[in-house]
This record gives sequence, structure tokens and C-alpha cells, in this order.
Amino acid sequence: MPASFRTPLELLSVFKTTTGERFDWITPIVLIALSSIGVAFIYSAQLATPQNDWIKQLIWLGVGAGLYFVVSQINYRFWLSFSHWFYFGCIVALVLVITPGVGTHRFGAQRWLDLGFFALQPSEPVKAAVLLVTAGILVRSKVGTIAQSLGTLWKLALAAGVPIFLILLQPDLKSAIVLPPVVFSMLYVSNLSTRFFAVALGAFLLLVSVIAWDCYNYTKFMDGNHYSYMNDKGKFEPHGILPLHDYQRNRIISFVDPQKYDPADIGWNQIQSTISVGSGGLEGKGWTKGTQAQLGYLPRAVAHNDFIFSVIAEEKGFLGSLTVLGLFGLLMFNGIRIAGLARDRFGTLIAIGVTVLFAVHVFVNIAMTIGLVPITGIPLPFISYGGSFVLSCCLLQGLVQSVYRFRKDFT
Repeated sequence: MPASFRTPLELLSVFKTTTGERFDWITPIVLIALSSIGVAFIYSAQLATPQNDWIKQLIWLGVGAGLYFVVSQINYRFWLSFSHWFYFGCIVALVLVITPGVGTHRFGAQRWLDLGFFALQPSEPVKAAVLLVTAGILVRSKVGTIAQSLGTLWKLALAAGVPIFLILLQPDLKSAIVLPPVVFSMLYVSNLSTRFFAVALGAFLLLVSVIAWDCYNYTKFMDGNHYSYMNDKGKFEPHGILPLHDYQRNRIISFVDPQKYDPADIGWNQIQSTISVGSGGLEGKGWTKGTQAQLGYLPRAVAHNDFIFSVIAEEKGFLGSLTVLGLFGLLMFNGIRIAGLARDRFGTLIAIGVTVLFAVHVFVNIAMTIGLVPITGIPLPFISYGGSFVLSCCLLQGLVQSVYRFRKDFT
């Protein structure tokens, strides 16, 4: 096998055997374990209803396994030449999804493209697109001091900013907030000046302060108008200093006080999720024997996706929760290990970016179920129900497997 390739076509056509040192078995075993847990508890969460989403999840996992295998067989450096085409396709899909009459409107948002046999959520594959384009820009650019990196930073701001803006228009805050940590982690690995991160931290704290002030003004407005959340009259949105919807402000406020303005919706979910986690004890109530989801206290619309960890914690307790956390910890550790084994910068950036993306998903999802962060609706990888999300996760982990398999082909 040559040490390098002349054309992307050669990169695409190179396949290796999936045995021995050419294949990392840790990640697939962990993914199978997590997926099995997910299917089992999706079934449990919906046991009291005639739904069969656990069967659909099995189908998507089967398709995702095929996608994982195909992506892992393609030399990851192929994406160094073709990631911009993938990125452009994702941007077109994001534009289409917010186009009136094209995108499908569900649950107060327009986030899906109806393909007949499948409702695609473009915000999922765009995560991989932004990751690959960011890695490509950093590989081709000089990164050092802020002055040296200014041109690169503008490119990255545009590459990440355009999809984030389009995603927020849907609106889909949960998919937008996972992209900045990925870009920042890849910048950190690229040895960008620490002054940049100090400035970024200051900007983040300023943004948090502005959000807090906006929410404070919202509470004053709500109290003064004796406003009910379900009343369309007197909405605060036109008066806010940030382009947030009132329901998003309610989510932030419910984090501090679940009973404040929306106890029947966001606040209710927070309270019932906390009860679910706390009532599990050490060993849990037993699989399919949880009461919060079975009786509908933990809303059935979210129990099998956003709050699946609450179902696991109630039915399998602290030990079951610790098992899930341990599997995710092993997945993250292995991603960092593969990043260290990569022989080139592009492979390292891909592995680090994917690992950080999964870490954000895991942390935010579990933290919101126990009341540590506001509810955002971020799903739990390979456990929460969702077709587009499952395929996106398989694609991303396939990229990491490709980094491992082709690491020795470059020096």
C-alpha cells in the first residue's frame, strides 16, 4: 500500500480488510451495547401505548450500521478534497427546510424534509459537514497568534455561522449549540493562541449576562401583564433584546424555577424527570416497571427520546445509569486514543471533533434530565429515538473508525 495517494478517487477506492490491527473493535462493541440499551428502553417507555418506535429504531440502527461500515471503508483523507461538496449539499437542504411549502412543520418548528419514506432532519448531517470543513480549513491554514490566524478565523466563522443561522431560523436551538464547542475544540488542538480563548470566554460570559438581563425583563413583563403562556396577546418577543421565542425564555426560567410561568409544560417535564431519576434508587424498579413513563407523568411525547435517560435511571437505578455513563466514557476515551494514534493533523482533528460533539450531547442531555442545565431537547446518542440522529451518529463514528483504519497509510 503506498504511503500517499495522488487523487481523491484512489482514496475512495481503497478498501481494507476489517480484521486485525486494521479495525478498532472497542467502538463497535460499545455502540452495539448502547444501541441495545436504547431499543430496550424505548420499548419500555412506550409500553403503555400501542406505538412501535422500538422497531423503527432497530431498522434505523440496521441502516446506520451499513452507513458506519461504508464510511469506515473510505479513506478519511477523501473528505479533505470533497467535504465542501457535502457541506454545500447540507446548506441547500437547510435552506429548503425553511422554505414555505417545502419543509415539514411539526411541534411548532419547521425542521424536516419529507422524502416520502423518510423525514430527513438536515441539521443532523450538517454537524458532520461543519466538522469536516473546519478540519479541512485548519489543515490548509496557518494557525498561531490571533493576527496570524485572523483569516482562518473568518473562514471558520463563516463556515459554522451560516448553518447555525439557518438552523436557528427553524428554530432548532439544540442543534445549533453543539457546533461551537466542536469548532473551538479543533482550534484548541491546532494550538491557537490562548488569548483567543480568553476573549471567547469573555464574549461567552457577556452573552450569558445579556440572556440573563433579557429573561429578567421578560419576567417583569410577564408579572406586570399577568400574562399566561397560552395567551397570544402581549407576547414579549417584539420587546426582547435577543431574537428568542417566549417558549425558549420559559425554558431558561424553568431551569431556575420550574413553577414560575409554565408548570404545565417545560416546568412539568423538568419536575417529572427529576422524580424519575431520583425514584430509581440504587438498582431501580425493574425494566418495564417504571411508573413515571408508564403512567404518563413523564410525557410520552418525550420519554422515549429527549428524556430516555430518566426512564433508564428509574428502572435500572444508579447502577444502570452508571453503566450507561461508563459506556459513553469508554467511547470518549477511545475517540481521544484514536486521535492520538492518527499520523496526520486531519485525522486528529476529525477524531477530536467527533469525540467533543458526542461529549456535548451526553453531558447536556443527562444534565438536563437531573436539572443541572435548562431543557434543550438534545438527544442521547444511540439511545434516544430518532432516524436522522441515528444515521448522523453512525456517520460520525464511521469517520473515527476510518481514521484508525487508515492511520498507517500516512506519515
